[in-house]
Amino acid sequence: MLQILLISAPVYLIIAAGFSAVRFGLFQAADTRVLGRFVVQIGLPALLFHALTRRPLAEVFDARFLLVYGPASLAVGALGLWWQRLRGRSLQHAALTGLGMSSSNSGFLAYPIVVQVLGPTAAVGLALAMLVENLLMVPLALALAERGDAGTRSFTGFLRVLSGLPRSPIIQAMAAGLLVSALEIPLPEVLTRTIGLLATASSPLALFVIGGSLVGLKPAAMRADLALIAGGKLLLHPLAVLGGMALLPGMDPGLRVAAVLYASAPMLSIYPVLAMRFDLDRLCAAALLTATTLSFITITAWLWLLRAGLHWLPVGG
Repeated sequence: MLQILLISAPVYLIIAAGFSAVRFGLFQAADTRVLGRFVVQIGLPALLFHALTRRPLAEVFDARFLLVYGPASLAVGALGLWWQRLRGRSLQHAALTGLGMSSSNSGFLAYPIVVQVLGPTAAVGLALAMLVENLLMVPLALALAERGDAGTRSFTGFLRVLSGLPRSPIIQAMAAGLLVSALEIPLPEVLTRTIGLLATASSPLALFVIGGSLVGLKPAAMRADLALIAGGKLLLHPLAVLGGMALLPGMDPGLRVAAVLYASAPMLSIYPVLAMRFDLDRLCAAALLTATTLSFITITAWLWLLRAGLHWLPVGG
């Protein structure tokens, strides 16, 4: 258990440092947004490009990972949407509930934990998880939410979301990395080292930004919704991924662990931002705070299960 805490505790201590820095005035909230822009625009793209170009395409593009992680995410998202519609919630509310339950904060929070467990394999798992999140889950959820607007067709909303994807630095970095890997283009050593340094900076800065962004968030009287979203994200999503592996065995052992750990992370840090258009940002911010706080316990429990229960991790690893 001590070894497991040594993996998860430093991550949450950096989050606590970011929270304290903003809470006590050392940084302003606007300062952390600048750091967040660096992570999203430069750090994470560098990390993904660096990971994808250091391995052959056959090792990077793991179809089994996608065939487990994608359908599992869709199933959990659909469950959240169905339950909220059953409760009489709007399609917008239901779609964003499903998104919160099924899309992880892979780059900002999960990666710093997974890399301690798996090393370089963590970045490959990150790229695969982000393919599912950015190309499937987020566009689909936003398209469904758009359909809740009077007179808006879901397909039109879906196309509008898709049209913005090529402008994303993360999508551009993944496409460039896959191209370099597929064509086996040699990169100059100085460029590889530079990109590697930028990639290294992304993890601690991302955690610091998460902590700063939590200052001032106050969960209101939304207990049923918060329990559904946070519980679905932290428990049902990784459980669905774990169940998918039973139906499709044979995945690379490292990526198998990565899939569960990425699914066990809280929802996307931009979750409240995505909800602003639909006036659901308060609910989503409260869900983000709740899930991030509880995830210290749940991720530690998943690490223990993978090591002591399923023996997927070596005792000393």
